[in-house]
Amino acid sequence: MRLALAQINTTVGDLDGNRARILEAIDEAQRAGADLVLLPELAVTGYPPEDLLLRPGFLRAAEQSLEEIARATRDVVALVGVPHLDRDLYNACAVCADGEVKALYRKRFLPNYGVFDEDRYFASGRDLLLLELGGTLVGPTVCEDMWQPGAPATDLALAGAQLLTNISASPFHVCRDREREEMFATRARDNACFVAFCNAVGGQDELIFDGNSFVLDEEGHVLARAPGFEEALLVVDIDPADAVGRRLRDVRRRALAREREAIPDAPVVRLAAARAGRETLEPFLAAPLDELEQMRLALELGLRDYVEKNGFREVVIGVSGGIDSALTAALAVEALGADRVHCVSMPSRYSAEETRRDARRLAESLGTDFRELPINDVVEAFDTVLAESFRGREPDLAEENVQARIRGVLLMALSNKFGWLVVATGNKSELSVGYATLYGDMAGGFALLKDVFKTDVFRLARHLNDRTGAELIPATIIERAPSAELRDNQLDEDSLPPYPALDRVLEAYVEQDRSREELSHDGFDPDVVERALALIDRAEYKRRQAPPGVRLTPKAFGRDRRTPITNRWRG
Repeated sequence: MRLALAQINTTVGDLDGNRARILEAIDEAQRAGADLVLLPELAVTGYPPEDLLLRPGFLRAAEQSLEEIARATRDVVALVGVPHLDRDLYNACAVCADGEVKALYRKRFLPNYGVFDEDRYFASGRDLLLLELGGTLVGPTVCEDMWQPGAPATDLALAGAQLLTNISASPFHVCRDREREEMFATRARDNACFVAFCNAVGGQDELIFDGNSFVLDEEGHVLARAPGFEEALLVVDIDPADAVGRRLRDVRRRALAREREAIPDAPVVRLAAARAGRETLEPFLAAPLDELEQMRLALELGLRDYVEKNGFREVVIGVSGGIDSALTAALAVEALGADRVHCVSMPSRYSAEETRRDARRLAESLGTDFRELPINDVVEAFDTVLAESFRGREPDLAEENVQARIRGVLLMALSNKFGWLVVATGNKSELSVGYATLYGDMAGGFALLKDVFKTDVFRLARHLNDRTGAELIPATIIERAPSAELRDNQLDEDSLPPYPALDRVLEAYVEQDRSREELSHDGFDPDVVERALALIDRAEYKRRQAPPGVRLTPKAFGRDRRTPITNRWRG
């Protein structure tokens, strides 16, 4: 059997555009001689459609789009993800062949954790389905169905499936590709089945879908793997009859069948025979990516898709000569091209000559537009207006935040005038502890580094330079101690613990939900713990108002970590 796994980049709500991509993938699979082509979960609508699924007109349009897709399946069988309304709403896998929808499999397990809330929209399916294709029995599943041990995968195998297919929209976090392959390899071995996993690819608001589709044999070995973070059609030849021999040798399945007292009932839909007499293809096996390269590609894909899917062409970034804005600008150039990125320096009297020079050097290195808008006169105007109200009080954080907010106003003015998307530059460490100014450096339409700790900002900056063999980001920016430059001789460590120590606490408290007591027992510096936790807990109101940003970890702010603003728990 020749399989084609089409990891395509769909857009939520763009039914016409998604259909065009699906039809193109089906046509390419047919030209490659595929017997069966897999498309991602909810490929017709894009994933996740969220409350669009509550609109009957949207569901009718999705059904009509599926019918058009099915008409294109003359010489291939296509498994296509689609919402299906039949008294209730289901997350379904449509089996398209011979120009029509032959059958529908309804997703059984609906994830309702982390970024998922499928129970809000879908009913759970209960029925199994088998497809007979050229003498091979294929068992379709959808995403979470195979993250669960046992049924439906086990029941499909007991009913005779030799190949388990899984169409998916599995969101990315760093090293998620390894976790998937390990889990699916276990399912393949446990059920003595070949497994074909077809994932979506692309950015959808905060979420990244990384592709990395693959095919495993019945012993869990990877036969073929698609690249990550790009569209691809993975074509691979398999011989599912190999699974039959393993089942005859492995008698444990018989014991399981006896325990169930009956072979699970699964209706069989008979489809066209697989083609014979073809020369076997050499399988493609993409090399796994290391952690930093995954982060880089995810950030660039997330920004590019957010910009383009939301109708922007160009972006504007406030560059200070610091590491965060430098990394943001460098990633933006790699994602969009230098001609679509505008760098704006907005120095005040507290800006060092070195940082002003580095902001300009950065733009020259990246080849972007650069403009400098000094804010001294604007700050003085604010000081004049506020002088009477502030009389008798020493300058403090209020005056510092005025500077940050002036910069936010200038960036938003450029955005309004030219239609540029403002990309905020704050990182996860700063956002965790509230070391950011509402309506100032937090202003923007997208926060690219929102889920990147400060220590990882430095690692990524060095990675970009090493990868290109050039100083995209000047070494002086990477080596300089971080500073907001909102007062004389200011350093971040005046207000925060050192970032290496802080980030270790943040990872344990934010991402692993360790308590204050547990952190103390884990050997963290008690002073760092007390300072960090106090800052984190009272900064939730800021995080609620932050722009969306690329999700890189299993506990990103926004969809993943939901903490009440009004909250007196201090444990």
